[in-house]
Amino acid sequence: MAAALRRLSALAHQLAGTSSDTTEYIHRHHIHQLSPTYFLPRAAAIEPNATAVYHTTANGAILKYTYAETARRASGIAYYLKKHGYKRVGILMTNTPGFLETFYGIGGAGGVNVAINYRLKAEDIAYIFDHADVEAIVVDKEFEHLLEGFRRDHPQVHVLVDTDTDREDGPYNRAMEEGWAYDEELGGKGWEGLQTEVPDEEGLIALSYTSGTTAKPKGVEYTHRSAYLAAMANVVESGLNTHISTADRCHYLWTLPMFHATGWTFPWAVTAVRGTHYMLRKIDYPEIWRLLRTEAISHYCAAPTVNTLLCADSNAEKLPEPVRVTVAASPPTAYLFETMENLNLQPVHVYGLTETYGPITKGYWMPEWSSLESKRKYAKQARQGHGHITSLPARVIKTNEDDAGNKDQFNDRIEDVKKDGQEIGEIVLLGNICAKGYYKDPVATRKLFAGGVQHTGDLAVWHPDGAIQILDRAKDIIISGGENISSLSVESMLVTHPDILEAACVAVKDEKWGETPKAYVTVREGKTVQGEEVIAWAKGKSGISRFMVPREVEVVAELPKTSTGKVRKNVLRDMAKGAQ
Repeated sequence: MAAALRRLSALAHQLAGTSSDTTEYIHRHHIHQLSPTYFLPRAAAIEPNATAVYHTTANGAILKYTYAETARRASGIAYYLKKHGYKRVGILMTNTPGFLETFYGIGGAGGVNVAINYRLKAEDIAYIFDHADVEAIVVDKEFEHLLEGFRRDHPQVHVLVDTDTDREDGPYNRAMEEGWAYDEELGGKGWEGLQTEVPDEEGLIALSYTSGTTAKPKGVEYTHRSAYLAAMANVVESGLNTHISTADRCHYLWTLPMFHATGWTFPWAVTAVRGTHYMLRKIDYPEIWRLLRTEAISHYCAAPTVNTLLCADSNAEKLPEPVRVTVAASPPTAYLFETMENLNLQPVHVYGLTETYGPITKGYWMPEWSSLESKRKYAKQARQGHGHITSLPARVIKTNEDDAGNKDQFNDRIEDVKKDGQEIGEIVLLGNICAKGYYKDPVATRKLFAGGVQHTGDLAVWHPDGAIQILDRAKDIIISGGENISSLSVESMLVTHPDILEAACVAVKDEKWGETPKAYVTVREGKTVQGEEVIAWAKGKSGISRFMVPREVEVVAELPKTSTGKVRKNVLRDMAKGAQ
C-alpha cells in the first residue's frame, strides 16, 4: 500500500509540474529567453535581399544595404567586440548605418549598449561614459573631438571611429573585417555563434541616460525582455506591419535620434517587420519632404515641434499616400494634428518616458469621433489615451495636498482620482515596459517606484472613457492667485494665432498673484507680430479664461530645445528670471 501511495504521489507531482525534472523539461520546450537582438538575423534569414538601409553618407554618397549585408556587417562588429572582451560599449553617433550595426553588434556580443546624445557638453558626455563603466566607444568622426577630455582621463577605454563614407578603409570597417576573421577562426558560425537568445532576459541590454537638465543624468536600466516587449508594442501600436501606402513594406524615416531611449525601440521594431531604415544624419526639412515624396515613406516618429516646423516648411504639400507619424516627447495640440492631417500625415499619438523605453500609452482613434466638429475631434485625438498592449493600464493618482508648495513631492499612498476629466493627479505606470531601475542609484530607484508604481511627474486628468490627458509637468504648472494654470493649455491657445508658429509658457514671479504666465513665441515665415498684439488677441478672441492670459509675450527667433525637439523650459525660466 505504501508503495502504491508513493507512486500515486509521484504521479500527482508530475501532473502538477512540480518535480524538478518536469520543471526543467517544461522550461526547455515551451519558452525561450526574450531578446530583440534576434530580430536582425531573423529578418536576414527570411528576406535576405530586402533593403534594410537607405542612407546618404557624410561625403554625399547614397548607400543601400540588404538585410543579409546588414546582418553580416553587424556580426563583424559583434565578433570584434567578443575578440577584445568589450561588454559595456558606448555609442556617440548620429543616425547612420554604423549606429544600427553597432546597436545589433553589441547585443550579439552579449554586451550592454550605452548610446548617448552627441549634443551634450563634452563634460556631460565624459560623466555618462564614466558612470556607465564603458570599456569601448564607437564614435562618428564628426563627434570624435567631444571625447578628447574623456580619453585623457580614461586611456584604457578603446575608441573606434566611424567615418560614415562610401569608402571601406576607415577604422570602423577595418574592425568589422577583423571581426569576420575572428569568426572564421572560431569556425565561421556567423550569427549562430552570437547571442540572440540570452541566458537571462532580465539582464541589461542597454543603459539609456536621462537629459539631466536639472541634475546629473541618470542611467535607466533596460532589460532584454522589456525591450523585446516594447518593440512588439510599437509594431502593433504604430502599425509597422500594416501598409497604408504603396510601399511594399514599412519605409521608416529616422527623424528621431537613435540615441534617445534606444530610438524608442524602433531599431528593433522596424527590423522585426523587415522594414527599410531611411537614415538621416541631421534634421533637414527639405530633404525630409523629398524622401516623403520619392521614397514612399510610410512611418516616422517625431516630437510636436519637429512636426510643426515640418508642416511650416516651404516644401510642404499634401502627400498622395498617408504617412503614419508617431508623435510623442511633449503633448501636442489639437491644432497641430489638424494641420498634419491636411498634409496626409496621420498622427499616432503616444506618450512615454525614457523610463518606459519610449511610448507606453496611445491615444486610440474612435470611429464615432468622425462625426464630431473639428475642434472637439482633434482635442480628443490629442489626449494621451490608454496603456500599450504589452503594458498595464496607465493610472492617475491623487497627489499630496501640499503639492502647491512642493511640486516634486508625491503621495506614496496610491489612490486613484475620479474618472471625471476634472480631478487632477499624477500619471503612474506599471507593467512589462517600465524600467528596471536607475544604474548605481538605489535612492532614485526607490523614489521612482514609491508605493509600488512608477511615477512620471506628469499631472493629468482621467476621463470617463478611461483615457488620460496630460495637463502639465508638475514643475510647469503655474499657480496664480490660487488658480492652477496649465502651461500646455496656454500654449495650445497661442498657436492658433494666425502669425504664431510655436509657443512655450513658463511661470514668472508676481507680487500680487504669486506667479503669472509668461509666453515665448516664434512667428511664421514672412510674418511679424508684437507681444502686446498677442495679449490683446488672447483677451478678445481666444476664448481662454482671462486669468490664464499671459501677462507678457516675448517674440524670439527660436525656442531652446532638446535633441528630440522638446522645449527646454528650464532655459526659458532662467531667461525670464534674467529679464525681471
